[in-house]
Amino acid sequence: MPKYFIITFGCQMNKSDSERIASVLKKIGLKSSPTIKGVDLIVVNMCSVRQSAVDRVWGLIPKFQKLKLENPQLKTVLTGCILSQDKRKFREKFDLILSIKDLPRWPNYLQSQFKTLPLSPSCFDFNSKTELKSPSNFSVLIPIIIGCNNFCSYCVIPYTRGPEISRPWQEIVKEAKKAIRKGAKEIWLLGQNVNRYYSKSKLKAQKSKIINFAKLLKIINDIPGDFWIRFTSSHPKPGTKVSDRKNFSWDELIKTIADCKKVTEYINLPVQSGDDEILKRMNRPYTVAQYKNLIKKIRKAIPNVCLSTDVIVGFPGETEKQFENTVKLFKEIKFDMAYIAEYSPRPQTAAFKLEDSVPKKEKERRRKALTEILKKTALENNQKYIGKTTVVLVDSVKQSKSHSSSSNFVYLGKNRTYKTVKFQSQKELVGKFVKVKIIEALPWGLKGKLILSETNNKKFLA
Repeated sequence: MPKYFIITFGCQMNKSDSERIASVLKKIGLKSSPTIKGVDLIVVNMCSVRQSAVDRVWGLIPKFQKLKLENPQLKTVLTGCILSQDKRKFREKFDLILSIKDLPRWPNYLQSQFKTLPLSPSCFDFNSKTELKSPSNFSVLIPIIIGCNNFCSYCVIPYTRGPEISRPWQEIVKEAKKAIRKGAKEIWLLGQNVNRYYSKSKLKAQKSKIINFAKLLKIINDIPGDFWIRFTSSHPKPGTKVSDRKNFSWDELIKTIADCKKVTEYINLPVQSGDDEILKRMNRPYTVAQYKNLIKKIRKAIPNVCLSTDVIVGFPGETEKQFENTVKLFKEIKFDMAYIAEYSPRPQTAAFKLEDSVPKKEKERRRKALTEILKKTALENNQKYIGKTTVVLVDSVKQSKSHSSSSNFVYLGKNRTYKTVKFQSQKELVGKFVKVKIIEALPWGLKGKLILSETNNKKFLA
């Protein structure tokens, strides 16, 4: 049986796409390989959002060339979020470049282009979209809205993913139910801007003709079963059109998160900058004051919420004073987590026309400065968990260095607020809810002692 290996870069949307690619390849008779050695097909699911991610793909090409010398039959495919400029450069380096939007037609492309790749005859029957959505494990990624209409001046997503398209709510609910029946304990709802989701409903039982994101959360929350609901990523302001304001409000979404038992208390809310002028240049339609007011509302309704954010340092023209405004915001908000990126010019974006005026070393300094603040606030937030019991969904295990210990397996998992929790046990616990008493707090996680090896989904800390 021919083997394949998938390399994924980028966000959870790309990870979800890779799961679906794997479903297609399995359908046409290929087998997943745990290593890249000796495979017949390599798929690189890339991301053009940052230059560093593109550079990592370039770094793989010499390795692929070496592997092809060892196995002349090896084929390589490039897919994912790819700018047209990057696509032209990579064309000669990969055997085939495929759009993720054409995934149901991949079997035909692979069969016509790769005559040496033996495929199952059933591959030409691959027409059902639902076959792309079987969960691979206990944590399932479900895209609900694809693309973006915001056109932030630094971002390529509108050019690589296209305009916003919300999936029908019935299709999403059907996929979630199927995953839960198969044992899923965690449902991730994905989108570049999940809070802009909407779908029309024709059911008489639905009071509203529009299913917005808050209503979708309620519907999935009502599905029977013991599971958590997470989502990413949100936009601090819902939009500028009258229809957007009518169909979505942060007040409604905040109340929904607070009321729904299965929706976890974790919100990623990208701020990108703590300076109003930089936000304006970024085409982010909110002010720092509006962002802080939204955070205040969230924390009032959901006291134990964990807040993460995204921020860019060194945006064109960002002065030291403007950066200090971001520093001030970090100290005031006290984020639990943050994805801190150094600005990199991306073709096709509005910011690409601006002078990349902040030197590389200065960008690095600013990133490290924010990281140090985050390290302190994250530790301070995590110390509140010491002595408390928290429910953890276990996601991985490794052998303890202390083989003589009676508890010789080290487990890692996430609790409801998306804190990483580390503990020891001899039992097989991956994919299960367990109770852990926290005994130590670290900046990027918690250490604890196993209290109960299997429990149900519980809303708050004990």
